[in-house]
Amino acid sequence: MFFNLFLVFMHPAQKYLRYFILIIINFFAFRASAQQEINTQLQARQAHWVDSVYKKLSRRQKVAQLFFVRAHTNKGLAYEDSVAKVIKSQQVGGLVFFQGGPVRQANLINRYQKISRVPLLMAMDGEWGIGMRLDSTISYPYQMTLGAIQDNNLIYKMGQQVAYDFKRLGMQMNFGPDMDVNNNPDNPVINYRSFGDNKYNVAKKGIAYFKGMQDAGLLTTAKHFPGHGDTNVDSHFDLPLLPFSRERLDTLEEYPFRQAIKAGISGIMIAHMDIPALDDTKNLPSTLSKPIVTGVLKDSLGFKGLIVSDAMEMKAVTKYFPDGEAELKAFLAGNDIIELSDNSKKAILKITRAIRRGDVAEELLNEKVKKILAAKYWAGLNTPHEVSTTHLVEDLNRAPARELVQQLSDAAVTVLKGNAAALQLNPLRKTAIISIGVDKPTVFQSELTKWYTNSVTFTVNTSTPVAELNSLLQILKQYDQVYVGIHDTRARPQSKLDYSNGVKEFITALTNHQNTVMCVFANPYTIAGLQGIEKAGALIACYQMSDELQRSAVKIITQQLKATGKLSVSVNAYFANGAGW
Repeated sequence: MFFNLFLVFMHPAQKYLRYFILIIINFFAFRASAQQEINTQLQARQAHWVDSVYKKLSRRQKVAQLFFVRAHTNKGLAYEDSVAKVIKSQQVGGLVFFQGGPVRQANLINRYQKISRVPLLMAMDGEWGIGMRLDSTISYPYQMTLGAIQDNNLIYKMGQQVAYDFKRLGMQMNFGPDMDVNNNPDNPVINYRSFGDNKYNVAKKGIAYFKGMQDAGLLTTAKHFPGHGDTNVDSHFDLPLLPFSRERLDTLEEYPFRQAIKAGISGIMIAHMDIPALDDTKNLPSTLSKPIVTGVLKDSLGFKGLIVSDAMEMKAVTKYFPDGEAELKAFLAGNDIIELSDNSKKAILKITRAIRRGDVAEELLNEKVKKILAAKYWAGLNTPHEVSTTHLVEDLNRAPARELVQQLSDAAVTVLKGNAAALQLNPLRKTAIISIGVDKPTVFQSELTKWYTNSVTFTVNTSTPVAELNSLLQILKQYDQVYVGIHDTRARPQSKLDYSNGVKEFITALTNHQNTVMCVFANPYTIAGLQGIEKAGALIACYQMSDELQRSAVKIITQQLKATGKLSVSVNAYFANGAGW
């Protein structure tokens, strides 16, 4: 009322301004009210669907909703039938797909969904996209490569493209990103899967990635809480020890997860680790620890999303807790999804009996099941649809996605040493272009020879005999300048190259050449094991062996592209985290 009286005594121009402001205020008030009403309706629809499914489930079927079992499309019909039998008999909540092919997987997802009474939540470890598991699909750069990128919007875009691929294949959940801080160069299981050793960079990159996926309608999972980056044991084979103080864990390992929770991550996966500072029970994996899962993650950090166990078939668990005991402990610890049980039938029965005896409160089960059903609703499983295989491979290899892989690669390459003159050597001079660690010519060589027409290419494999290497060194004395590509072709590029000592000494000898440019298409930690490489005229970190990164390196050498990447990990005294032009 006071606002309207005030308008009467105003100048006409002021009146119009005030009317306009009033209209705007009313518009936003209406918009907020409408949005609130829409949200209320959506929540009511979700609750209705969740309750309608939940009421039809027996106690054993409710327990089964917590279990996600392994699925492959490269193991033949007998294996596929065995998974179908588990789905029919146990009525599990979801599947985790591993190696195979996209068309086979789409057909299998259609088959499995048809035989399940409750829609299955389909998941996969897709840290660098579905190419991590499937042939004939796109692989995005490893997370350690992404850690070098300065424009996080590119990583957000990658998340959106990855979400498209998952959904196109009929999957609803990515067990990614990896948000471990890899502060141990010798980590055998995380390493290149991490965004790096800087907790702030790991948090920012991880958030950009999962937000891209979630905004595109995909459930995501930050892993491996509370942090698997500083271990030297692979939990697939044994139980790693994390011997650090609570203060250290709070401020370092847990930092990216805390930030991810604030940013709205939908899921978090628990690591299998022995962490005495958080739970001093001997040989107890963190996955099975209530003080860690409930006490730290749920109570202290306030996480309310889906809590996923790491694979329960891993030796870190089965070594100490066989025969379904681990799954019951994981349930009691606070996990919602129990992934890849060694014997899901036995484990489901064990949890069901514990509830029936009154050892476990029924409300605990109800809460977990409804959370999983709500996630299924959010992901669109309340209205299931068949995955179309028409143009499937073409859709998964679409041009915008491939272009983004090249953009990400361009943005990651890091010049550690050398200016423009040191990189772009004289194209008229006699030039040797060598690729090491390979058995055939590389993209790096074919692209570079287009610019250096007076050049000859050479290849050196991981174990070329010393006599041949010495002979090649003599030949190279006839060349004015040398470009060297150091390649790691292994599926799991570790911190040390699998080169013979003779080949490593050959690389050291090359650095003595007056004009040498070294490009490392390998894990950046490998640079520390190449003695004297810092003496080269120029050194470029390219992080991994891919066609796109080889093209990016040539673009930078030939000044088509300015290098913007920063080293995502500390390598040695010469090259620390953040190094680069």
